[in-house]
Amino acid sequence: QVQLAESGGGLVQAGGSLRLSCAASGRTFSTYAMGWFRQAPGKEREFLGRIRWSDGDTYYTDSAKGRFTISRDSAKKTAYLQMNSLKPDDTALYSCAARAAAGTWASWGQGTQVTVSS
Repeated sequence: QVQLAESGGGLVQAGGSLRLSCAASGRTFSTYAMGWFRQAPGKEREFLGRIRWSDGDTYYTDSAKGRFTISRDSAKKTAYLQMNSLKPDDTALYSCAARAAAGTWASWGQGTQVTVSS
């Protein structure tokens, strides 16, 4: 089992930036990729993108392209979500998840709240 812990959320003004962190512990050797998700009040959870742990390859959905960047520090077993030009619509609970190569997003963090004021 992989344990994940997010940090870095907070209150930011529109146009600002935040960098979220997702620290992994436990059976991290089985991790193929780490992904970032968000869920706004009253809305379904939305997938933002993922990073492949072995080579840093990234994939983004349209919601994240252009403003969000996913990276990782293998030595620290930590993934990051850099968010720029934030908008009030980006207000949500942001969570990271991990999965094995042939698996589903099985391990989740508790999430970190991001609030963007106008």
